[in-house]
Amino acid sequence: MSTPSAPSTTTSAATTASAPSARLGTTLLVIVTAYLMVGVDSTVVNVALPDIQQGLHFSRTGLSWVLNAYTLAFGGLLLLGGRVGDLLGRRRTLTAGVLLFALSSLLGGLATDGGRLLAARALQGLGAALIAPSTLALIATSFPDGPPRHRALSVYSSMAGIGGSVGLVLGGMLTSWASWRWALLVNVPIGLALSLALPRFVAETPRHTGRVDLPGALTGTAGTTSLVYAFIRVSEGGWSDPRALLGFTAAAVLLAGFLLVEARADRPVLPLRLFADRNRAGGYVSILLLPAGMFGAFYFLTLFGQEVLRYSPLRAGLAFLPMTLVMFTTVRLVPRLLARFGTKPVLLTGMSLAALGTGWLTRLQPGDGYAAGLLGPLVLVGLGLGLSFMPLNATILSAVTPKDAGAASGLLQTLQWLGGTVGLSVLVTVYGTATRQATGAPDAVLTHGAARAFAAGALLTVAGLVVAATVLTGRRTDARNGAR
Repeated sequence: MSTPSAPSTTTSAATTASAPSARLGTTLLVIVTAYLMVGVDSTVVNVALPDIQQGLHFSRTGLSWVLNAYTLAFGGLLLLGGRVGDLLGRRRTLTAGVLLFALSSLLGGLATDGGRLLAARALQGLGAALIAPSTLALIATSFPDGPPRHRALSVYSSMAGIGGSVGLVLGGMLTSWASWRWALLVNVPIGLALSLALPRFVAETPRHTGRVDLPGALTGTAGTTSLVYAFIRVSEGGWSDPRALLGFTAAAVLLAGFLLVEARADRPVLPLRLFADRNRAGGYVSILLLPAGMFGAFYFLTLFGQEVLRYSPLRAGLAFLPMTLVMFTTVRLVPRLLARFGTKPVLLTGMSLAALGTGWLTRLQPGDGYAAGLLGPLVLVGLGLGLSFMPLNATILSAVTPKDAGAASGLLQTLQWLGGTVGLSVLVTVYGTATRQATGAPDAVLTHGAARAFAAGALLTVAGLVVAATVLTGRRTDARNGAR
């Protein structure tokens, strides 16, 4: 009879419809886990630095290069990493990056001297430069534009902040309970598991024909590396440091040459047509300025927690958990907010809250405890970042053609990473100037310098807010049709 067969047909249709959704959910899990590994590594080593210095006999100056070697390779090679994915296939590039990241983590964890550790950290940066743009590009090409992509981007956007916070906590735990080496070795089993999961759950993207833009790759990589190096020198020696000035000069020449090469290349590393869209161009500027104001501030929050509040490395990491939880909760709601209010109102609200939270930190006093001095601003910053990053990612990736998805993602990641480096350099310089002019007890001097740094961070965030308010056109995100 026909009547009993109806439920079976309905069930079969529902099962068929749910299968692609479940597959995409697994795909997203694998992709964001790869990105989370990079996010965790950006901070997991920080709290282990004193133990690394003692174990491998680093000088004070040499120790900073445990971080800088990674920063230089990662920031300098992101553009190239994004374009490699376009040409060779993004899943293939992501898998290679994950395996290189795991291998270099193993080498770093087993390093017996400082030189080998620094070489391993540089290799980690290369692996991360292949991973980061490939993950974002795979989301852009694996998920349809509109609500499905917005939901995927909301999860992806939360990983940056969560990864940094988890890295601080995990680094403190591993260093306190085992050894600093496990802050690196923990990546090995995760990387191996991901390398097995990627071919099974993530579809390969088409390979685009054409030769690699070697002149563009060389000038772009050298230019961004020189720029990152110059800002690292500024954070160590101030704006008058001769090596910093030389780095800025080299970066200006190389990047000018890079733009000339890209304007003529058939397959450019950075297609200049990406800037033809006003919203995307404004999004790129904002994605540079927002991390510049925020990520440098996190450094001084960690410093305040350990030096003034006398927190252990583990407790200092745990102090960021309220911000992480608020941010993770907020990004889960952002797709619905975008569908109802549009991208621009959500973004402006988020950046305003982030600026207010950072401005609130300028009122810190040495006698303030965690509840009185840090909890409120951290919650406000978490709410602001949760409302900001996903709309910026969606704005930049909207209407990008598949052949340019890797380049668009690589530039996004480059500017975000460069923004954090620039911001830290600016805030460290402001802090150094303020503390040299201050008098009083050490805690008071440190707090005074940190407050001035927070003020500079708030101004950088406000600058990003002004760009978003004046440049973005505010086209509405529709729940059914995506952008219109």
